[in-house]
Amino acid sequence: MKLVRVGEPGCERPAVLDRDGLLRDLSGVVSDIDAALLADLSVLPDPASLPVLDAPVGLRYGPPLARPGKIVCVGLNYHDHARETGAEIPVEPIVFMKAPDTMVGPDDTVLVPRTSLATDWEVELAIVIGRTAAYLTADQNPLDYVAGYAISHDVSERDFQLSRGGQWDKGKNCATFNPFGPWLVTADEVPDPQALTLTLSVNGILRQNGSTADMIFPVAFLVEYLSQFMTLHPGDVINTGTPAGVALGQPEPKPYLRAGDTVELAISGLGGQRQTFADA
Repeated sequence: MKLVRVGEPGCERPAVLDRDGLLRDLSGVVSDIDAALLADLSVLPDPASLPVLDAPVGLRYGPPLARPGKIVCVGLNYHDHARETGAEIPVEPIVFMKAPDTMVGPDDTVLVPRTSLATDWEVELAIVIGRTAAYLTADQNPLDYVAGYAISHDVSERDFQLSRGGQWDKGKNCATFNPFGPWLVTADEVPDPQALTLTLSVNGILRQNGSTADMIFPVAFLVEYLSQFMTLHPGDVINTGTPAGVALGQPEPKPYLRAGDTVELAISGLGGQRQTFADA
């Protein structure tokens, strides 16, 4: 099932995108697409039983998850991305956090920070947690704790991240730095999260073209691993890393993002995003 939220920021309405591409209104069944719903998706009816939602041209898709909990991110999780940046393959996942208020809609404007020198793109598969997970073991099947998947754009400011001291968080938490969606696709529709194609283009030029098969640490391992260090709750998000092709890995002068640039990204089965960048 493809869960969506449509409408202006702060006024999004829950809906389902059915197999014919029609939006079906969920607001009579649930108050929102949030942690409570993800913990019990069995309350969702057959989309065909729901009323069709009017979808005028230009209807905004918001992030398909209201009030996310933690956004846990994994760095250098693709073999080709590690190679392009000259980094060693990590022995354990590199973990950092993104603030929930960085999450915006998939086609919302992204703001280049005022003192930015190196705003970069990163298409990523996002895991959305549906069951409380703590100290999982592999035989507990970590994928059973996943409610669904979505596209996450882990926008990064590399100068803040790598040259300003301290942790990566400085370059990851600027306003609007996590476009999310357009859909939250339930796990039953993604039988193999390690067989998805990820693409990203900037101003029509293909920059990233990878596969989740190239992950160093696959989805199931990440859920199990992170649960050893923190309790994962319904509504938590894990951004699982990006394949090769980011601006950081390009030769000089690196083509970092500027106001007016347009970025388009997609993951097979999970839809696509399109953002125009503007000065903060």
